[in-house]
Amino acid sequence: GKFRTMGEFLKSVSDSQRPGAEFDVRLRALNESQGDQGGFLVPEEFRAELLSQTLETATIRPRARVIPMARETVRIPAVRDTTHASNVFGGVQMYWVPESGTFTSSEPTFSQVRLDAKKLTGLTRVTNEWLADSVIGGEGLITGMFAQALSYFEDDAFINGSGAAQPLGLLNADALITVAKETGQTASTIVKENLDKMYARLLPTSRANAVWIAHNDVIPQLLSLSQSVGTGGSAVMVANIANAPTFSIYGRPVLFTEKAQTLGTAGDIYFADLSYYLIGDRQSVTMASSTHTRFTTDETEFRVTSRLDGRPWIDSALTPRNGSNTLSPFVNLAARA
Repeated sequence: GKFRTMGEFLKSVSDSQRPGAEFDVRLRALNESQGDQGGFLVPEEFRAELLSQTLETATIRPRARVIPMARETVRIPAVRDTTHASNVFGGVQMYWVPESGTFTSSEPTFSQVRLDAKKLTGLTRVTNEWLADSVIGGEGLITGMFAQALSYFEDDAFINGSGAAQPLGLLNADALITVAKETGQTASTIVKENLDKMYARLLPTSRANAVWIAHNDVIPQLLSLSQSVGTGGSAVMVANIANAPTFSIYGRPVLFTEKAQTLGTAGDIYFADLSYYLIGDRQSVTMASSTHTRFTTDETEFRVTSRLDGRPWIDSALTPRNGSNTLSPFVNLAARA
């Protein structure tokens, strides 16, 4: 049979660790060990619920390219395309030839993007009274808590991660273009020229997919910007308040998140095509419990583990055929201190 609720699953995980308890056949063990070393895969129906709630609050995952990882390391083929000055795809060039002219060969340059599963963990405790009495009542609380925590810390890494024992985020990506502030620009401000230049540096093929990502502190700055049109003008950031308020700049959605950097700091606003960001999912969410570590307070600890990685698909901005300004799917604004 199946578990009726997430709470019932947690109760079974906890009970399976108690001395003399019979192992619940519905639990899928991660390995053969039990006790403090045992771990159990969250059932698919509850994993789907966790993922659904995660997607509702996430910025990066719903828009990124998600790849299942069958092993700890996965290598994704990529084309090393860094300049279009004389060719495309890292070496492919076409030639105009007369009738009976000789063909000239050219080849693309291939590379690999490596995803290595990183471990994201969480630890929480509940009283045994709560566990015994709230199998149904605590369902929404415990599920929502785990989902929001997974979403929050994944998102933070996908945006700010260093790549060392965690995903490589947008802020530290080699392909990220940083647009300089305007001459004489006041500290902790955003001006229309900043957004114009960020828009111009985005890879042209990315404009249909790109979104603006900004910190909440940026909102007053964006709402104050206007575009002069003849003797009149219009707002740069357009708000649609018919239902839930949504915002757009130059026709592309604006997403606000506290995981972006604060106003005036590099990373307070991005213009990015997140289809160029790869997320590798190695292991479904697993759950383990211990009744021993908090024995004297009559509590049970639950450990949640997920293994994944994330990084941009490309590792360099692109030099266009004409002009010297590089282009990229990832653009941000330099610090304005």
